[in-house]
Amino acid sequence: MATLSPLLKQATPVVVDYASGSWIHATDGKKYLDFTTGIGVTSTGHCHPEVVAAAREQVGKIVHAQYTTVMHQPLLELTERLGAFLPEGLDSVFYATTGAEAVEASLRLARMATGRPNIISFQGGFHGRTVGAASITTAGTKFRSGFAPLMGGVHVAPFPHAYRYGWDESTAVDFALNELDHLLVTMSSPEDTAAFIIEPVLGDGGYIPTPSGFLQGLRDRADRHGIVLIIDEVQAGVGRTGSFWGHDWSGIRPDVLITAKGLASGYPISAIAASASLMGKARPGSQGGTYGGNAVAAAAGVATLRVIEQEGLVSNALVRGDELRAGLDGLQTQFPVIGNVRGRGLMQALEFTTAANTPDPETALAVQQAAVKEELLLLTCGPNGNVIRIIPALNVTSDEVQAGLTRLTQALKAATT
Repeated sequence: MATLSPLLKQATPVVVDYASGSWIHATDGKKYLDFTTGIGVTSTGHCHPEVVAAAREQVGKIVHAQYTTVMHQPLLELTERLGAFLPEGLDSVFYATTGAEAVEASLRLARMATGRPNIISFQGGFHGRTVGAASITTAGTKFRSGFAPLMGGVHVAPFPHAYRYGWDESTAVDFALNELDHLLVTMSSPEDTAAFIIEPVLGDGGYIPTPSGFLQGLRDRADRHGIVLIIDEVQAGVGRTGSFWGHDWSGIRPDVLITAKGLASGYPISAIAASASLMGKARPGSQGGTYGGNAVAAAAGVATLRVIEQEGLVSNALVRGDELRAGLDGLQTQFPVIGNVRGRGLMQALEFTTAANTPDPETALAVQQAAVKEELLLLTCGPNGNVIRIIPALNVTSDEVQAGLTRLTQALKAATT
């Protein structure tokens, strides 16, 4: 008898029967408020009728049309619709299946386009578990330990995490940019550096928004040295932060943008976008993949983007995110175990610390598990596992936000008293 790998650690004991919107109906008869959304994937909520209808219709036409063999209409339509949301000048798109696969493609593109070997990533970033993606991931040793050697040519620079350093944001940004400049003269010269890669909000690294000043500093250095700036929007993109892209808040434009997760409301599809001139510098045959741009996933992506636009879900994420943040700030005043509240839009987090201001993963886990008993689903993250991330669907209602806050309050009381 086969079983699932014991390495797959379940965050909750819930077994799903069916789900709709922000709610999961479990086989035990309970109804859970889902503030995990498949780690930010079910952007339009579970089983949005328009997304379901689009996928159902496409299944009856063709499920798999390998897009370097025969082209299919959903991918053409997705490209056109996605193009309306992409930053100006990023007019060439390559599709893959997973976020990690798209990250790998972006690294390959940057190295080929520049003829340079090195990649600079930033502390706390998460980019995937495949070898190249894991090599630039520092959100925790569990993602990169035990299968060395990792990919060469990777250098890691400090991230301006003001709370961790105990500084104000400006001081943290100045420090991180100065250290990056030091790295460029001591470890990876600009002439050897193909790309910077960074998330606009750290995901598994603890839901830490990247300061606008830091992204602007990266853009300046990339322009000055001919370095490709890759923005990993796998988790923060597609409306999650209350703007369509997480980097929008900084006013910069990436050279390569990576998207996945919320793009198709749960169907597996990812993409990288770049200018046609940059994309054209890669070698023929260097992009591809059997399942990339799957027809059913592409149809779901078209429907997802249409729903997001028609239902105003980006602005809803901003408004509901403000309501959620106000409630979380209130909880911080009630519960001293909450050391920091942070995030943007519907990408919020609580960091738990001890009285000595050290990471407190035990309390974070206790609260997350207590929330399950309150029929609220949450996830932990961060290098120390002491952060609870809160990721509602983009169409979450005000009542559901308040219900989540009420259940979280009860979980905090149960876990800390």
